[in-house]
Amino acid sequence: MTAVNLGTPRPARAPVDTSDRPAVDGLLDRFGRTAHDLRVSVTEKCSLRCTYCMPEEGLPAIPRRDLLTAAEIGRLVGIAARDLGVREVRFTGGEPLMRADLADILAATRDAAPGLPMALTTNGIGLDKRLPALLEAGLGRVNVSLDTVDREHFARLTRRDRLPAVLAGIAAVREAGLDPVKVNAVLMRETLGDAAALLAWAVDAGVHLRFIEQMPLDADGVWSRESLVDAEELLAALGDRYELVPIGRDDPSAPAELWQVAGTPATVGIIASVTRSFCRDCDRTRLTAEGSVRSCLFGDDETPLAPLLRGGADDAAIATAWRTAMWGKQASHGMDRTTFQRPIRSMGAIGG
Repeated sequence: MTAVNLGTPRPARAPVDTSDRPAVDGLLDRFGRTAHDLRVSVTEKCSLRCTYCMPEEGLPAIPRRDLLTAAEIGRLVGIAARDLGVREVRFTGGEPLMRADLADILAATRDAAPGLPMALTTNGIGLDKRLPALLEAGLGRVNVSLDTVDREHFARLTRRDRLPAVLAGIAAVREAGLDPVKVNAVLMRETLGDAAALLAWAVDAGVHLRFIEQMPLDADGVWSRESLVDAEELLAALGDRYELVPIGRDDPSAPAELWQVAGTPATVGIIASVTRSFCRDCDRTRLTAEGSVRSCLFGDDETPLAPLLRGGADDAAIATAWRTAMWGKQASHGMDRTTFQRPIRSMGAIGG
């Protein structure tokens, strides 16, 4: 059994000098980027054990008292939308459907930030049963993680035989009329041979498929660049079956490069976080399930907002702390440098 912990985030690398920060309300960093896209992790728990994310035994539980409540999440997202220029929020995990109060979280967010688009990234298990309540609470868009439609490969990769449940979740989202329905697939050596079949399924199902290069965020710590399946290798594999016409990015800050699947209305995207970094256009800010700002997926320094939130601080003080955290954001993830150090926390502990 692998020894696993949630990881202790480092404090900021050094006190952040904000003396030269322009007097703007938004989440501006030193490199001219402004964050508009908020990711909020609501739990470290997951119903799967994907090898690129979770250890077989799962992550240690965050004490219930340390998790943000639905009301606290609503307040923080309200501050982000009203005072900091955030234009969209996505709820992640772990697996957000593991929170029994997920609909309450969405409702609290809707009340605190009326009109703010709310999205969910999920593995889809149980989504068909939970979806009506989530839609009533204001959910507007869903991304589902699915790496293969081969049931045997799915069970081996996720350590759970739950492919039918995931497909049922995707079908429910489509039947509900949410659009676009995006499906995210992590590129793995053992499922590269399934990539063309997954794209064929996506074209038939009318969903938008996005492949993601595997990042060094696995809890078991076995990721290596040598085993990485990169964008070029994937394009070659898909090109054996499909003609793909490059489109590019529909927005500079969008992580996915798009290709048209010739002869169909479908597109396929590749999020090449490792080999085609889009750090210079990054517009994201993150909240961990414990209520800390994490300005970069690969930056272990975190700024805890929960003590302010629970210590009586007003919204203005919380907004100032968040702005300060964003001003100290690093220039890039640095995976192209020999000095790169993988984050202490895994993806499941950070939030996708």
